Amino acid sequence: MALILAGVAIASFATALTALALSFSANPYAMSEMVLWMMGSLKDRTLDDLVYTLPMVAAGIALLLTAARGLDGLTLGEDAAKSLGIDVAGVRGRVVLGVALAVGAATAAAGAVSFVGLVVPHLLRPFCGYRPARLILPSAVGGAALVAAADVAVRLIAPDGQLLLGVVTAMLGAPFFLWLIFRLRREP
Repeated sequence: MALILAGVAIASFATALTALALSFSANPYAMSEMVLWMMGSLKDRTLDDLVYTLPMVAAGIALLLTAARGLDGLTLGEDAAKSLGIDVAGVRGRVVLGVALAVGAATAAAGAVSFVGLVVPHLLRPFCGYRPARLILPSAVGGAALVAAADVAVRLIAPDGQLLLGVVTAMLGAPFFLWLIFRLRREP
């Protein structure tokens, strides 16, 4: 409960800081650019964006793959992972750096697209098994497919560009997240 409340507090504070930045912006177009980035969009993205983004995403995924065995071991708990000879601190460091590289690069290109990282691994887990190592590459491909499908939906629903990508993924992801929470609470 404390973790959830801390997350809500941090999100609220970040929203307030964003509103503050928008309020003090001298550029009249800054608000639309910031909203575009905050809600995510593939509008006006080119292959150049992919060229700049792909190496960082690939490096992040490669780093995650080097931590794959450790991730599988950590599903048993930290003590069990240590007893298996896994360097828990090293695995944590590689995971944090790998996720930061991959997600940071993708966010820099497309903006903050909500819930993709939560929904896709949970949807793929029954097909790939319950080992985190097996989910790394399928989740990356599945996340890209979900973002592309959401972008197509956005372009079909609102061809004028008024609907942003993050709105569609949040409208899919939020109910999924709530369903997941209720399902986990019912399990013994």
